[in-house]
Amino acid sequence: MAESTEQSLLEFPCDFPIKIMGAAVPGFAQAVTAVVICHAPDFDPATVEMRASSKGRYVGLTCTIRASSRSQLDDLYRELSAHPLVKVVL
Repeated sequence: MAESTEQSLLEFPCDFPIKIMGAAVPGFAQAVTAVVICHAPDFDPATVEMRASSKGRYVGLTCTIRASSRSQLDDLYRELSAHPLVKVVL
């Protein structure tokens, strides 16, 4: 029963924001954007929201994709979480 409830929480397709945090290093945003585009080819990199931490050592990105399935989101989260520049994916 819990499985069917979990699957019904999202209705696909839907706009889904993903927050990605990592060290503020050159190429971080481009690397994250490349991973997102692999899983959501219609993602527009111009829509990325970027926020630096108060001391400027970290940066947070919000990428809102048009999600088509739970498996698409799971695969995207797995690849982002495994990326060496990424610290946290929410």
